[in-house]
Amino acid sequence: MTQENKESVVALVVGLVFGLGLVISGMTQPHKVVGFLDLFGNWDPSLIFVMGGAVAVHFVTYRIVRKRNSPIVMPKWQVPTKTEITKSLMVGAVLFGMGWGLAGFCPGPAITAVASFQVGPILFLVSMLLGMFLFKLIDKKIKFNR
Repeated sequence: MTQENKESVVALVVGLVFGLGLVISGMTQPHKVVGFLDLFGNWDPSLIFVMGGAVAVHFVTYRIVRKRNSPIVMPKWQVPTKTEITKSLMVGAVLFGMGWGLAGFCPGPAITAVASFQVGPILFLVSMLLGMFLFKLIDKKIKFNR
């Protein structure tokens, strides 16, 4: 098996486990996210438990895995090195949060929910892709990242 095939198999398995976790936890249902954000109405705290579980698993496993010289299927670690908080990062974070709060989806659960063939997730995904395309066009014109 080639290196590229190994990476693809691992990516597929990790993606399937992630998607299954999203479905089992109910995070592919926008009312769960909107319910979490509704602090003064019918508040649903289940998202905290999903995030807390993910953070706890990551907290433990990251420390164990990083003791290795390299990842299992990659020749070296690819760890982000940028720490600067830029204008584009802040604008992107605000837009992401607004989209997440208004639609009840973030990209991972939206992609997973597309498999339900419901209009909401498909519309969100198309809108997200359109927004990414428009950003590329606008970014080239105003050089926002530079």
